[in-house]
Amino acid sequence: MAEPGLKPKPKRADKVIEHLKGRIASGALGPGAKLPTEVELIKEFGVSRTVVREAIAVLAGDGLVKARQGAGVFVLDRPRDGFAHLIADLSGRLSAVLNVLEVRMAVEIEAAGLAAQRRSAAQEGEIREAFEGFNRDLEAGVPTGDADFAFHRAIAEATNNPFYVEILDVLGRRTIPRDLVAMAAPDYVLSRPYLETMQAEHAAILDAIAVSDAEGAREAMRRHLAQSQRRYQHLLQKSAGNRPAPAGPDGLRLGQPA
Repeated sequence: MAEPGLKPKPKRADKVIEHLKGRIASGALGPGAKLPTEVELIKEFGVSRTVVREAIAVLAGDGLVKARQGAGVFVLDRPRDGFAHLIADLSGRLSAVLNVLEVRMAVEIEAAGLAAQRRSAAQEGEIREAFEGFNRDLEAGVPTGDADFAFHRAIAEATNNPFYVEILDVLGRRTIPRDLVAMAAPDYVLSRPYLETMQAEHAAILDAIAVSDAEGAREAMRRHLAQSQRRYQHLLQKSAGNRPAPAGPDGLRLGQPA
């Protein structure tokens, strides 16, 4: 039995289940699509045949897939109950993302302006190092979440007000929205165009800080976080089956990259 207050360690099959559910939700595995073979899944996730079979059994029990004798496992044309459960889970995660972004806007816009005014040469170097770390991770095709968080935290450090750092540390990895939804919508938040858009927004923030443009830094951070809100609002609407919202005052539709 797990100790009080501690969550039980997730089973190995959970990783496979969440990734496959995410592909189904995003449309990467559409109705009628055939899942990768057992051998392919074993190689992709580094798990045993037993773990893969357990994951497939869970997906089948959720009404998402069905095995066809001698042909493989296929996504059901109308995975009603299972898909509804998946969408509800994604919607809950997205609601949390939008709540976190509201808090971040209240904190990080002013933090960017203060960093432009107060940063030391060493602190600017830390911001740049985090920015370049994001680039390296992007080019290497590995997750960029750690570098993303490091970038925002380095800006908070450069305010020379420890409470800005404390707030980000309390939020922790929730500061990076895609970490909360990547399992459910990987093709949306982990695609290269999406990440390149994020990095372009980071570049605008860094450029303003580097030339001590406090108002420019605030505006660049405001735009970055506002665009994040639009992207995740769009994904929330999409998960609920709504039509895209009309263009906003800056001419962008919700979810359209900046």
